[in-house]
Amino acid sequence: MTTAEATAALPQPLGLVEPLPLYVGPRRRTDRYTHLRRKLVCADAVAAALAGVATGAVAGVSGAQAALVIPILAVAWPLCAFLCGLYAANGLRSWASGVVEAPKLVLASLLMSWPVYGGLELLDRPHGAIAALVASVVTAATAGIARAGARASVHRSAKLRERTLIIGSGDVARRLTFRLAHHKEVGLDVIGHLDDQSHEVGDAGTRWLGGLNELPRLVASGTVDRVIIAFTRSGHEDLLQVVRVCRDAGVTVDIVPRLFEFLHGARVLDQIGSMPLLSIDSPHFSRSSRVAKRALDVTGASLALIALSPILIAIAIAIRLDSRGPVLFVQRRPGRRGEFFPVFKFRSMHADSGLLIDDRGALLKAPDDDRVTRVGQLIRRFSLDETPQLLNVLRGDMSLVGPRPIVAAEADALTESWQSRRSDLRPGLTGPWQISGRSHIPFDERLALDYQYVAGWSLARDIEILLATVPAVISGRGAY
Repeated sequence: MTTAEATAALPQPLGLVEPLPLYVGPRRRTDRYTHLRRKLVCADAVAAALAGVATGAVAGVSGAQAALVIPILAVAWPLCAFLCGLYAANGLRSWASGVVEAPKLVLASLLMSWPVYGGLELLDRPHGAIAALVASVVTAATAGIARAGARASVHRSAKLRERTLIIGSGDVARRLTFRLAHHKEVGLDVIGHLDDQSHEVGDAGTRWLGGLNELPRLVASGTVDRVIIAFTRSGHEDLLQVVRVCRDAGVTVDIVPRLFEFLHGARVLDQIGSMPLLSIDSPHFSRSSRVAKRALDVTGASLALIALSPILIAIAIAIRLDSRGPVLFVQRRPGRRGEFFPVFKFRSMHADSGLLIDDRGALLKAPDDDRVTRVGQLIRRFSLDETPQLLNVLRGDMSLVGPRPIVAAEADALTESWQSRRSDLRPGLTGPWQISGRSHIPFDERLALDYQYVAGWSLARDIEILLATVPAVISGRGAY
């Protein structure tokens, strides 16, 4: 096959998905994982070396001893990470931040602290326990940042991205394509969809490539790296044949399950015969869990205000110098149980600007809005305009994590009873749709994300969202 023929044979991504460099023939599935694993090892080695420098400074080791401690840590930390499963293939598909691996990261860093302590005792160094603790904390922090960078670089590498074919059409295919297009860190580019009874996929930017009988040809041509089965009217046997074709060709298959909106935290209960069951637990808002959530709010908001105080003062001065009007924008919004409270924000628009509401009552935002000031563009880019809401958290009006406080017009537009469940918990400074794309997420889908959060609330989920907020803010995706 010539280069021109290979180019013509490859379905090209449409719409939101950018064209990919040419490749001829199938890529091995392990290429991407192998490349990521190597980068993670390098990131871990660098993090351990920095931890070794910090440990040596605390323990007061000599130059010769430091030359021994740092290489040992650079080897010991990747070994502990391996033992804790941080290089396992099933963990390499997590998104760029790697938030889901945080528990393993903490466990590995604690595991490493013991040999560090033992080594410092053998060297007869003072403050061995403190130095070991420093090694653990510094390693976990620097490794988390370095590993996030390694994941981002690999997932965004054009030659390692995976051409993805969606089985199914309709609303679920549209939503799936939209999310993959706006989450480049996942590393999947949609080339089209197959369905025997194709439905309109809206503005997702994908195209129909034919019925399911076209799959063997596409797979055999080497133009498909991954297949995702979304909702389709095709029969059970037809879908089984799809899986068989992909598995025989070494193509990865993902399946969007029915009732996917409620499967966060679902677990395999058992098998009845050969049929696995997924159990969706009912949330329980006990008094102790509410106390724990409030304690997390007060502690986190207090520490954040102290740490960010120089930045907050600088923003206030910049707003005052940039345009006329108050530093803070205060608006009453409905909170828990529909009770109104004043929401504090740094003013990011000109003082005489009003809010724009569409026909459904949703707040309109645009990346090129001329109502936004120069300082407002900067602070919105990193969500710094929301930081005064830490005061709302301390007052008890809001929580660190929860459904975002919507304006009164949006609240009045809620017509379904399940949508009102979002007011069961306090509004949050961050929440599920902040880490999923912020303003890129359509209003209806934001409501669904909020309902899923409230219906399946747990303190562990709050901590996971807090950890995921940092890379979401840094990325700036959907912030305007």
